[in-house]
Amino acid sequence: MSSTPPDQPLAPIPLAVVILAAGRGTRMRSATHKVLHPVAGRPMMDHLLESVAELAPRHVVVVTGDGREQVERHLAGRADFAVQEQQLGTGHAVAQAGAALEGFAGDVLVLYGDVPFVTAATMRAMLDRLHAGDAPAAVVLGFEPADPLTYGRIVAQDGAITRMVEWKDADPQERDVGLCNSGLLAAPAADLFALLMRVGNANAQGEYYLPDIVNIAIADGRTCAVITAADADEVAGINSRAELAAAEGRWQVGARTRAMVGGATLQAPETVFFSWDTRLGQDVTVGANVIFGPGVTVADNVTIHAFCHLEGAEIAAGASVGPFARLRPGTVLQEGSRIGNFVEVKAATIGAGAKANHLSYIGDATVGAGANIGAGTITCNYDGYFKYRTEIGPRAFVGSNSALIAPVRIGADAIVAAGSAVSRDVGDGELRMVRADQLVKPGWADAFHDAMRRKKEAAKG
Repeated sequence: MSSTPPDQPLAPIPLAVVILAAGRGTRMRSATHKVLHPVAGRPMMDHLLESVAELAPRHVVVVTGDGREQVERHLAGRADFAVQEQQLGTGHAVAQAGAALEGFAGDVLVLYGDVPFVTAATMRAMLDRLHAGDAPAAVVLGFEPADPLTYGRIVAQDGAITRMVEWKDADPQERDVGLCNSGLLAAPAADLFALLMRVGNANAQGEYYLPDIVNIAIADGRTCAVITAADADEVAGINSRAELAAAEGRWQVGARTRAMVGGATLQAPETVFFSWDTRLGQDVTVGANVIFGPGVTVADNVTIHAFCHLEGAEIAAGASVGPFARLRPGTVLQEGSRIGNFVEVKAATIGAGAKANHLSYIGDATVGAGANIGAGTITCNYDGYFKYRTEIGPRAFVGSNSALIAPVRIGADAIVAAGSAVSRDVGDGELRMVRADQLVKPGWADAFHDAMRRKKEAAKG
């Protein structure tokens, strides 16, 4: 008799995830491995792994092939690896993960590195179906595209598969079926690898197809099931630059919708581009043609005017950016600060209420609260070998067209006169004016113009 109380929940079934990434990706025409090409500023493989992580798998095995050094380097510490030396089909690829999962007793979920937007909810639905009362040997994720093209077909009745067939091996009646195979599959580990050993390659491609394990299991009298993806775009593969661009477009449409649902105003949504980790607060207004690179967090009541590019920046409540501003990594804008048109900020903190409204570069700097940076001011932070910091105190006023030669400190309430090149610290409350004496020569310009006009006339003669 079991000593386990009847009301104690069963232990979760261990999960292993096998991700296929051995394809050559020749249609990308790139030295970069296909699964490392970015969507929304993030490698497509990382999008997939984020969803996988929600299922807390015990093992993640990535099957690599050509270009495997790139994939293994990128995923070091996050996955185990198996190698498919020859491209002999998807069944052969999954079989290569067998050694890495030797002794594993649990479920295996087979995914594709170039199908990055399968949700954790869909993965869970596949696993839940795997443990339904009819105990299927495998669960396949199907989808119903508007145009089935040359996808493999799933012949099923009431969710039970009767046959799976690749397009090249399908007869006309099978090609009329609208339910297509995404390639994603879940199966108990023992069933998966036992069935794979029985898969042959007597087909039009001469390959070992993963879907054939379904046909073999059905021939053995086992049940195999299909669930259908709610959205065909969820299982869209990315195999070319055009498909990469299409995936980016679909992702951006979703991101824009999520931003507006979350309380942001996008004045021209179709021209705003987000990164995978962009975070916007409520009552944020974003103008046209704004690009968010990775690492941008925007608090409430911020205005980002048109034609701005932001990356690696933290923007506090009530700040204003742009138009035509660039915020580079390490930028921190505190509450109510303002960065205006044609201003670039890098690795700098702009204090509360401080402003740089026009045509300035602020790099490797700290600008105190309430300070004013005049038009054309730059922090000269690089001597050709090293970077140096500029410290600008609270309420300091830096006049237009000033060069602050780092390392340098401008004190609180100090004033730097317009046109100054400041190379030494300015104390609190001081005025610093660094200009050459003005030279005045009355009548010189008139004489110059007269002489040049005579010279020009002589040249014509």
